[in-house]
Amino acid sequence: MSRAASKSLHIRKPAVTSKNGLVTSQNRIASEIGANVLHQGGNAIDAAIATSFALGVVEPWMSGIGGGGYMVIRRRQDDCAQVVDFGMRAPAGLLTTDYPIIGGKASDLFPWPAVEDDANVFGAKAVAIPGLVAGLGEAHREFGTVPWADLVAPAVAEAEEGMLVDWYAQLIIAGSAKGLSHFPASKAAYLDEDGFPKASAWTALRQTRCDQSALAVTLATIAARGPEAFYSGALANKIVGDLRAAGGRHSIEDFSGYRAQIVPASQFDYKGHRIFGTPHMTAGPTLERVLQLLSDWTPRGPKPLAEDFAEYERAIRMANQERYDTMGDIAHEPAPSCTTHFNVVDSEGTMVSVTQTLLSIFGSRMTLPNSGILMNNGIMWFDPEPGKPNSIGPGKRCLANMCPTLLERTDGQRFGLGAAGGRKIMPAVAQLASYLLDFGMDPEEAIHEARIDASLDGTTIADSALPASAKEALSQLIPSITFAPRTSYPYNFACPSIAGWDDASSHGVTEVMAYWADTVAAGGE
Repeated sequence: MSRAASKSLHIRKPAVTSKNGLVTSQNRIASEIGANVLHQGGNAIDAAIATSFALGVVEPWMSGIGGGGYMVIRRRQDDCAQVVDFGMRAPAGLLTTDYPIIGGKASDLFPWPAVEDDANVFGAKAVAIPGLVAGLGEAHREFGTVPWADLVAPAVAEAEEGMLVDWYAQLIIAGSAKGLSHFPASKAAYLDEDGFPKASAWTALRQTRCDQSALAVTLATIAARGPEAFYSGALANKIVGDLRAAGGRHSIEDFSGYRAQIVPASQFDYKGHRIFGTPHMTAGPTLERVLQLLSDWTPRGPKPLAEDFAEYERAIRMANQERYDTMGDIAHEPAPSCTTHFNVVDSEGTMVSVTQTLLSIFGSRMTLPNSGILMNNGIMWFDPEPGKPNSIGPGKRCLANMCPTLLERTDGQRFGLGAAGGRKIMPAVAQLASYLLDFGMDPEEAIHEARIDASLDGTTIADSALPASAKEALSQLIPSITFAPRTSYPYNFACPSIAGWDDASSHGVTEVMAYWADTVAAGGE
C-alpha cells in the first residue's frame, strides 16, 4: 500500500499582475507592507527595506536584523545593476582554538568535522557580525525616498503585536525546540512555561502569539536613530554585552567598523540575454559558470525534456565542483537553511532582488536578552579544519549560498528571481533562469514547471510530478536519480519567487507549496 501523499491533489498559485508594482515574498504580511510602501509613493528600494524589516518579525526563523544578505538593484533607466553587499563577517577577536575538532560530523546543516559543544553552530561563538541593518541603511542612503523611520515602523507594529503562532509556525518551532530551550530569551519567546513549543488552539478563538516586545523596542530605536544605532551607542553596547556574557569574542569595534558596500553587479551575456548577479562570496559566480556551460545547449521542445534535465545536472555538478575546489564551499551534503528571498518591482520598472538569512533555522538559536534580537550562526559557514580555502579565521567574510539575480530577456522583458534553501538555491535559480530565457516562459509557467536538484553528492532529486515517460528516461540518463514531491515541509527543492516587468505591467509569483508566500500588488490590484 502506498504511503505517499494524495496523488489527486492539485495545487496552483496564479501570478499576480499590476501596473503599479508588486512585492513577492515568503510571507504575505511582509508583501503587504512592501506593497503599501509602493502604493504610498515609495520606490522599489523603499519597499524592499520595509519588506526586509517586516520579514525578520513575521518569520523570525528565516532572517532578521541579526543576520545578513545581498540586494541586487536595477533602475529602469540604468544599463547596469548594483549590489548592496551586507554579508556577515567573523569577529576580529575570534580564536580558532574556541572550535576544537572532536571527530564525527557536525549536528546541523553542513557536514564539517564536529566541533566541541557545537560552538560553531549554537550560541554566541557561532555568531558572525550582522550586516542587514547596515545594508538596508546603505540602500536607503543611496536610493531611498521615503523617510527611514516610516519604513521601519510597520515592523515595529508587527513586533508589538507579536508573531501569531499558526500551524506552520508551530511546525517550525517544534523542529527547533531543543536548541531554543538552551537560551532563556529564546525559550521565553518560542516555548511555553513547560518547555513545549508554543501552539494555538484548533479554532481562531484562542490564538497564541510570541512575545516580541523587546525586539519592538530595538526596532523602534533603529527607526528613530537610524541604522547607525545598531552599530554604535547604547544598543550596540547591549548587543556586544550580551554576546560577550555568553562567551562570544565580539567587540564594539567589530560593530562600529562594519560597513555594507554598494558594488557593481556581475554582468554577463547568455545567448544574447543579460544576467545581473552577485559577485564574490556568494553563489553568483557559480550560477554564471552553470550558464556558461549551458551556452552551447539548445532545448528541443517547448518544455524541458529528460535530456534537458540531464544537461542541467551536468552543468550544475561541474560548476559546483569548481566552487568546492576554489572557493571552499561546504562538502557534498544536503544543507537546508533559513534563508528568505523576495523581489520588488515599482511602477517605474525599478527592480530589486533580495536574499537574506540567519543561516540555520533560528540561526544560533540565541535570542539576546536585552534587545530581543535572534542572532545568526554565520560562523558555521566556515570549515573548522585549518588550511582550507574556507577555513575559520578572525575577520573573514562568510562564504554564502545566496543568489539573488536579475535578468533581461532579448525581447526586453526583465525578471527578478532568487530562492531560499541553502545549496539548493543556485540549482533552482539556474533552472528558472533557463525556463525564462531558453524556453520563453512567463513567471507563472516557470514557477509551476518541474525541476531537479543536483546539490547532493551522489543523488539527484527530481519532481515526482513528472510524467512516467520522463521519469523512465531520466532514470536511464541519471542513474543516481530519485523522485520526491514538492511539499510545504520539508523542502525537497528550493523555495523560489519570480517577478517580471515589461513596459505595460509587472507580474509576480511565489513557490507553489509555500503556504505563507505570496505576491501583493501595490494598491491591492
